Amino acid sequence: MEPALIGTRLASAAIGPLLKKLLVDEGPGAGLVPKGAQVRLSGLVSFRGEKRALTEKDVRGLAATLVERSRQGTGEPPFPADETEAVTDALAGNLLALGDLDMDDVQAVRLGHRDLARRLRAAAPAPDGLSTDSVLYLETLTEWACLHILEFFTRRSTFIARSLVEQTRAQAELLAKVDEVIRRTPRAETGDAEFERRYLAHLAKKHGRLTIHGVDLHHSPDEWPLDMAYLSLEATGAEDPHEASGRPREQASVRADLALARHERVLLRGLAGSGKTTLIQWLTVSAATAEDRDRPEGMAYLRGRIPFVLPLRALTRHGERLPSPDRFLPAAGCPLTPPDGWTDRVLAAGRGLVLVDGIDEIPETERGRARDWLRDLLGAYEGNRWLVTSRPTAVRDDWLAPDGFTELNLAPMTRTEVTTFVRRWHRAAGPDAAGYEQPLLDSLRTAEHVARLATNPLMCGLICALHRDRRGFLPRGRKALYEAALSVLLSRRDRERDMGAPTGLTLDEAPQIQLIQRLAYWLTLNGRTQLDRDRAASIVAEAVPAVPDASAYPPEKVFTHLLHRSGLLREPTADTVEFVHRTFQDHLAAKALVDHWDIGVLVRHAADDQWEDVIRMAVGHARPRECAEILGELLKAADAAEDRLVRLRLTLLAATALDHATELSPEIREEVLRRTGEVVPPRGPEEARQLAEVGPLVLGLLGGPEELTDEEALTSVITATHVTTDAALPYLARFVRHPKLAIRSQLIWSWSRFDTHSYAKEIVTHLDPKGLIFTIRTNDQAEALIGLGLAPSWLNIGFDVSSTRTAQLLSLCDPVRLSLESWEDPYELPVMPPSSRLRHLEVHMFDPDASVDLAPFASLSHLEKVEVHGSVTGAEHLPTHVEVTHL
Repeated sequence: MEPALIGTRLASAAIGPLLKKLLVDEGPGAGLVPKGAQVRLSGLVSFRGEKRALTEKDVRGLAATLVERSRQGTGEPPFPADETEAVTDALAGNLLALGDLDMDDVQAVRLGHRDLARRLRAAAPAPDGLSTDSVLYLETLTEWACLHILEFFTRRSTFIARSLVEQTRAQAELLAKVDEVIRRTPRAETGDAEFERRYLAHLAKKHGRLTIHGVDLHHSPDEWPLDMAYLSLEATGAEDPHEASGRPREQASVRADLALARHERVLLRGLAGSGKTTLIQWLTVSAATAEDRDRPEGMAYLRGRIPFVLPLRALTRHGERLPSPDRFLPAAGCPLTPPDGWTDRVLAAGRGLVLVDGIDEIPETERGRARDWLRDLLGAYEGNRWLVTSRPTAVRDDWLAPDGFTELNLAPMTRTEVTTFVRRWHRAAGPDAAGYEQPLLDSLRTAEHVARLATNPLMCGLICALHRDRRGFLPRGRKALYEAALSVLLSRRDRERDMGAPTGLTLDEAPQIQLIQRLAYWLTLNGRTQLDRDRAASIVAEAVPAVPDASAYPPEKVFTHLLHRSGLLREPTADTVEFVHRTFQDHLAAKALVDHWDIGVLVRHAADDQWEDVIRMAVGHARPRECAEILGELLKAADAAEDRLVRLRLTLLAATALDHATELSPEIREEVLRRTGEVVPPRGPEEARQLAEVGPLVLGLLGGPEELTDEEALTSVITATHVTTDAALPYLARFVRHPKLAIRSQLIWSWSRFDTHSYAKEIVTHLDPKGLIFTIRTNDQAEALIGLGLAPSWLNIGFDVSSTRTAQLLSLCDPVRLSLESWEDPYELPVMPPSSRLRHLEVHMFDPDASVDLAPFASLSHLEKVEVHGSVTGAEHLPTHVEVTHL
């Protein structure tokens, strides 16, 4: 018999009197005081308390009667006859759980009979060994019992009285909220509403497109629809990072565009090009959107907010005083004229979204005055939302902390965010750009020098634009790519944004590079990435007289300009200076070394891993004869090294430098490759990873599974899985049936380094699954596994996999062992049927204070062990035989 038909056997006339025995008679009143009518469920059941009307044995008898009556007259038994006693015991346990729920009758009715039944099943001991038919029968019968119990509650006069009280309270709360909405709503007679409609439409149009500065786009427009190209990044607080399952994470983290939902006042710091101004555009457009259904996900908190976009560089361009509220719109260049007093009314009502962009873009002497202006506004208008942006070094720590501002920093983009950015950028660029998207994603996976630059929206946009503008070809090698990036950061970006000269001087790109490369040379020569501010200033001061374009200015002023406007330098502390990214330091140091032709310095440091990129880039800067000399000296140094690892490193350094040479004789190239072939197969994982730095060329030097020992096969596979191009797939495919588990584990673990679907088709689908943990890190991998129809018994599902994809995976695979990762707090476990085969569950919470509720897994009959890295609730609902451990 179908379980859904059980209800036809349990008419109210039959089930009602039976279940009524479970419940006590009603008392008077609304149940508002302890001595009046008791409305907690523990007080409504007749088998709890000192004056019990029923014992647990009686409750079991009621359950047996319900089970028997539901079976009467059925042609087909709803469950196996030999499970009748187990089903009866389970139903009795569900009914007895009524006395353990911490809720009252009104809350129970609001919950509904199905959710109440789920609560009872979670609170009761899990039935052991029931068939699927018995489990479905038990679920349906419990729901029917709950339906009649709730019917009983609604007939009690105390329920009616208490419901009226609850409704009165809810109405009072609703009226208060309506009054607040009315208070904040502009009065129609003043014309505010009509003006706001026009003003918001103007903002949506003005800020609805994203401009990429500093890139020659001969074949593409330089503006993109904001809602297509925008990518929200993470903003982190000042707490120190910690390790969680091998992944570093900032403790205080929030999606940047949701920071104002959590904090009323935010000072947001970010490097040049990190997306501060774009974030302000996004907040403005989100607030200006009229309907919630059209507003981006998560941005409903901006409903009713009126944005005021205040770019400080424009407000003080000619030395004007910062504007009062009635001058906000004209000072920011808005052509609309508001009704008299409109801005004051908006801010006084707490409806404003005040976005102050670019503290760093006004002269340092004016920043104290800007803070005083801001403090006056804060004191006059409460309840608004305030966002102030700045580069990290422009103002000291806690600059606005006394005024209640939370300081956050825009985090670098992750690989997933970079991929998302590239896809959105090309979608925004239109159909003509579609063919360039996948080749660029391939380059980001395979060309490390490109991927290492793609850490913020400016650099990602630069790479996308250069790739598109050059019809699918990025500038050849690091040298050209870095020079394009330097051009953006040093001159074109500020010029094209009409920045003027906020530091009081103007320097072109070439003199800035000449001066900054002196700092890079000093840092690299001294084996450092950071130097004292005074030392940096003195290095620049010594170089200024030799640079004609800079010599006309005071050296200290030149240094201040380089520090705050170049986009290449930053101050991690008040008295230190460093490059924003080590790659720029290496690039400029290599240029300085080649300019001075300090080849002896290069060779002396060739075995130092901090110099590897410098040497590669020096080959890129050098002329052909100079390239041959550098590579020849590296091979000589390798011959002279007594340590095998040093010889390997020098040989591979010469091999990886080949791609940087603009021109090189075939003899030198062949000699380098021949020497590389002498160090394969690699000995150990470290050598394997170093060998992979040679790139796809090394694949032809690696042996196959039939000619390698197990250890040699493992190190060879490690090398190939670090050569992240499709060229590695045919080689890796030869190992998919290898009997050594470590080799197959290396193959599945490396999936995320390659194109998801190509790797799935050529590697994953052919893997021998015996003993193998299938690690799924992304939704794309989950979809690929589902599409392949594979059903591994051991799954490791990463935190980036959505709940929908997780549910689909679990329904397909029904794993025996499952490992889950999550950033959420609290984390809701996926729904799994009681018939699941799951025996061993691991949950890794990356926030150590986050918790996971284990109660939903109480009905899993095969569960034996649970391990949780984080906090646990609901463990008491699990069967006693389940071993639970947590850290």
